[in-house]
Amino acid sequence: MQNRPGRSPRVTINDVSTAAGVSAATVSRVLNGTAKVDSSLVDRVHDAVRDLGYRPNAAAQGLARGEWGTIGVLVPDLANPYFPEVLKAVSAVSRAHGRRMMVMESDEDPAVEHDLVEDLMRCCDGVLLCSPRMPRAELAELVSRKHPMVLFNRVVPGFAVPSISVDFHSGMTQVCGHLAQLGHRRAAYLSGPSASWANAERIRAFGAARAFGLEVTVVDCGATSRAGYDVVAGVLESGVTAILTYNDLVAFGALSKLREQGVEVPGEVSVIGFDDISLDRVAHSNLTTVSVPRDELDRRAGEILERLLVNGYDEDPLYLPMTLHVRDTSGPPRP
Repeated sequence: MQNRPGRSPRVTINDVSTAAGVSAATVSRVLNGTAKVDSSLVDRVHDAVRDLGYRPNAAAQGLARGEWGTIGVLVPDLANPYFPEVLKAVSAVSRAHGRRMMVMESDEDPAVEHDLVEDLMRCCDGVLLCSPRMPRAELAELVSRKHPMVLFNRVVPGFAVPSISVDFHSGMTQVCGHLAQLGHRRAAYLSGPSASWANAERIRAFGAARAFGLEVTVVDCGATSRAGYDVVAGVLESGVTAILTYNDLVAFGALSKLREQGVEVPGEVSVIGFDDISLDRVAHSNLTTVSVPRDELDRRAGEILERLLVNGYDEDPLYLPMTLHVRDTSGPPRP
């Protein structure tokens, strides 16, 4: 293979062995630290590496130590703007530590998650599971293999695995309190994927909502804007004055349908999202919603995985608080 114009020929391990007067195998053992080598030979190899400007192949060195130099990330839906932001932050952390990132998507299908995680385990030093939907028993089987793993936006009591999550229960409690203060008494929640732990945490908040005087009916929906669009018309027939949604995408879909039908928001019905998706990605910028410090959440997920790989990690689950952002889609119900 010819070198590209303007580039110096790549220095190889054979060049280093020739300059140091040792075998290529000895150079490899010195650089990988896989065996004891006479100190004089070590000095000669390092001198040759420095003089020639040799850059070892990080992937090859990792393999020699039984490492891949790669982390794996499983996400449920790459079309959801929430997850590319997670990947960007985690990738930055992994690059800073000399690792690469491999991504797989389950397409919101819990039945395929276990096999996908197994695939990642075969070629990645550690795995980050983002909002995994798989049953507890399947997750327990994966955890039992002792392969470095971090859970993101799912916490499973009793599992010896690091986890970091948004405090979804607190976030939805804030939403319910806001609506109750506005005077709402009947609301509907457009529920997310049935296997989602985060969705269950949101629903768990509705017990506290009754103490506020707000009754929330759970309606099967999904996680996409199309799901919100398709479901919301039937919800209005129930006479609710507010609609809570699994995420902002569902809220955007619901808003589109409501506007098509001439329903005033928030005059006739209030609509509240969840997650506060980056506004430059969506058409609507006035949605009342709740958010978490995303940069911190995503970065810390990558850092937890890195610490697990290097030093081991044994801490309690980490929850980050959410903040309510009151904008234009929530208001008092009509008398």
